[in-house]
Order: sequence, then structure tokens, then C-alpha cells
Amino acid sequence: MVAFHHIPCGQCFYCARKLYAQCAVYKKVGITAGFEPAGGGFSQYVRVMDWIVERGVEKIPAGVSFDQASFVEPVNTCLKGVKLLDPQAGDVVAVLGQGPIGLIFTRMVARGGARVVATDTMAGRREKAISFGAEQAFDPRQDGFDAAIRAMTDGRGADSVIVATSARGIVEQAVACSRPGAKILLFAQTSHQERIEVSGADICMGRGCFWAPTALRWMCKKSRRNLYLAVLAGRRTNHSPVSIKRIHLGIERALHPDELSLKIVVQPQR
Repeated sequence: MVAFHHIPCGQCFYCARKLYAQCAVYKKVGITAGFEPAGGGFSQYVRVMDWIVERGVEKIPAGVSFDQASFVEPVNTCLKGVKLLDPQAGDVVAVLGQGPIGLIFTRMVARGGARVVATDTMAGRREKAISFGAEQAFDPRQDGFDAAIRAMTDGRGADSVIVATSARGIVEQAVACSRPGAKILLFAQTSHQERIEVSGADICMGRGCFWAPTALRWMCKKSRRNLYLAVLAGRRTNHSPVSIKRIHLGIERALHPDELSLKIVVQPQR
């Protein structure tokens, strides 16, 4: 079974408008490894609160591993973001950042028929972006990205931009490379210290979304089950998965990523 840590009530003002992440019930943590709702989650066994048991548990389909099912987060938020962005076949979409989140966005958008141009400072991640469907991938510190976007759009600029990482000047870059009337999805701006015209958190966190059950069903189609394996670089590097006893190594790797490290899986049973 997959138990979701946040579940909207489905009945309040915000739920009626599909702004699920603003629901008061959704904001309550529903899974804990301690005695309190916010007691952590790194444990072989966790406590699932009653409202999650009632409406927030999904059966994992046959043939889907626990590791695969665990990837429902962050796929659920990426899937909702793509649905809101609604890129059309043939659109040019810039995905800024090719960490785990950016790679998921690149795969989803490319599979929908849009043309993806990606950026990342790490060469290995740019290579992976190409394998995930990006037509081109650039180092944002070097020339070529903006010119490529303009060449693909008759000089207009990208139809949509997904900002999948946080870095100084990246939102300004998203605006600069996009056409008039383009959509810009700020997905990684979660810090109150990062100022644009309003805080990044006010935009990204204050107007977040929920799509977890749909994401699980989307992931469980046979053609998509290995998405988590493709994004997880570590099966050959011993960076992932990690046991509870070695969780400090996984956290250290997540805090200081290199060319080979992406999403870290914690397997309590190991």
C-alpha cells in the first residue's frame, strides 16, 4: 500500500477550486515515525493517522515494487504542474535544471509531444536530459541556450518554461527566454529569502497543488514503471538505496550532489 502524508478534505472552499494544497486538512502531516504528527518518517514502521487511513491509502498494483511506488512523490507534484501548464504538441518548452525534478518534467513534457530544451550546470545531467527526450541541453553559464530557443521559435522565445531548480537569476532567465504570453512554472522557488517581486515561497508553496493518486496510476502503467530507476542514478554507484543505519550517507549525498547522484531511496528493511 501507498499512504500519502497529506490529504485534502475534498469539501472546503479551496478543494472546491482544486487548490488542494491550501486546504487546512491537507496542511496536516498524516504519517509519522514518532508520537506527534510531525515526528519524522525515517523508520521501518510508521503511524498512519486516521484521516489518511480513510481516504489517503492506495493499493500498489501487482508487479510494481515498493521502490517504484515510493516515487509517487515527487511524480505527483510534477504531473499536476504539467497538467496546469498544459504544453501542446509542438510547443517549445525550456526546463531549467535537470536534477530529479527537472528530469521528470523533461520526460513528461517530451512524451506529450512538446519540444524540450534543457539546462543544467552538470554535464552528466545534460546527457541524461537528452536521453529523457530533450532536443538540446545547455550549460546555463555558457552561450547558446537563448539562441537555440530563438531559432526554434522564429525568434519568439519559449512557449513555456519550467524552473526546476533554484539559483540566482534563474527566474529572470526564464522570463528572458520566453515569449510574450508564455507560461512560467516556478517549481523550486520555496525560500522566503529568494525575492523576485514577491517571495518564491508565496508563488510556489502558497499556491501548491496535489495530484498524488493520479500520479500513482500514471506511474503504474507498464511503460512508465521504470521512471524511478531511470532517474535514480545510484544502482551502480552505491549511493542509493541506503539503509537506516547508513541514512547519514544518503542525506550527505543529497545535500552535496555530484555527477552521478540524483534521488536517494531509504530502504529501512536493508
